[in-house]
Amino acid sequence: MMHKILLLGAGKSATLLIDYLISNAEKENWIVTIVDADIHLVKMKTGNSPHAVAASFDIHNGEELYRQVSAADIVISMLPPTLHLIAARACLACGRHMLTASYVDEHFRAMQTSLEEKGILFLCEMGLDPGIDHMSAMRIIDTIKDKGGRIDSFYSHCGGLVAPEDDDNPWHYKISWNPRNIIRAGSAGALYKEQGQIIRKDYPAIFHECKTLAVEGLPLMAWYPNRDSLEYIPLYGVDEARTFVRTTLRYESFCRGWDLIVRAGLTDEKIAVDTRHLTYRQWSAPLLPFIDDSNRKQFEFLDLFTDTPVPASAKTAADILQELVERKLQLKKGDKDMIVMVHEFTYALGEKKYGVSSTLVVKGEDSIKTAMAKTVGLPLGIAAKLILRGTIRKSGLYIPVDKEIYGPVLEELELHGITFRETTSPIP
Repeated sequence: MMHKILLLGAGKSATLLIDYLISNAEKENWIVTIVDADIHLVKMKTGNSPHAVAASFDIHNGEELYRQVSAADIVISMLPPTLHLIAARACLACGRHMLTASYVDEHFRAMQTSLEEKGILFLCEMGLDPGIDHMSAMRIIDTIKDKGGRIDSFYSHCGGLVAPEDDDNPWHYKISWNPRNIIRAGSAGALYKEQGQIIRKDYPAIFHECKTLAVEGLPLMAWYPNRDSLEYIPLYGVDEARTFVRTTLRYESFCRGWDLIVRAGLTDEKIAVDTRHLTYRQWSAPLLPFIDDSNRKQFEFLDLFTDTPVPASAKTAADILQELVERKLQLKKGDKDMIVMVHEFTYALGEKKYGVSSTLVVKGEDSIKTAMAKTVGLPLGIAAKLILRGTIRKSGLYIPVDKEIYGPVLEELELHGITFRETTSPIP
């Protein structure tokens, strides 16, 4: 039986997902339709594969969207998060399963009952972080609980970084995913639990005095808390944990520099900026009080103090900063990015206590076949295959914390080199 997959979006993170879908298409009897605003990008990524169809249309064109969705068996959305809802409503109306790497929001939650009634699966947070982090953490949690253990603390760290061998700028960072998400990282603040205390951090404090993390064989890293960790405590089934923190990894210098950029208001996307006759030097003036010899090179590297006019098309400070970051912190053609994920657990088993550390390091091949594209895209492709095969048989709204989902997905990810190094040791 022929199955049809509809992929919406062919950007940076979709490259290796497209490769996976096409490479499996003949064996699995798939036809993969890939839609993007840039038809030339789709054709470049699909080549001349007889199993792929390149298409382009406006996602807001309801008639064409519904036609494409109704013709598919499953839809994978790699659209910007703000557009997922448009695709989701079409999938619900047409009775089609949908996968996405993005976070569940209140709009998706409102669809739960309708999805169950129609027997449709919406599997969200199925990428890297969120995605692989959920699956790998739940595998450890379930193993501990199967032994009768009790989780005391959990830290989950994940970051998309530049590989050390291609780290050649004072920010020690290069872009491997959606640049707008980098500009607005941390803007939602953070909520987490540490030593039994509920801690809330507002945006201006997120990057201030980040704590460090040592990973064997890599430079010292720093982490900042990521969004609302508390909502995952019941989903992970660890209400007993006194500490539960989900974080994002960067290098120390990035956190120190970005803290100042945030404090200077250069990431704001709400206040309109008059770009007429405005130079980078004038625009970045609020940063000057924070400049000293320890950080000057970082900001000079971004060309913040030049008399070049800012882009006339920019509407806000965030737009101006994004243009600079995309230009100055891009991966060069042969550069490799790197994904680092670390889970840190402590748990009690009877009267004894143990610590578990689980580490994943993945490096990309180049600026196109990135570790980010691999770790975001492959879980989606694998899950689509498992759903079409009938291995995953669920309906409703899910994230991958259920063994029926994470078990076979992690098993296949290991075949692609996405493997964790895990150690368990007693705590005196």
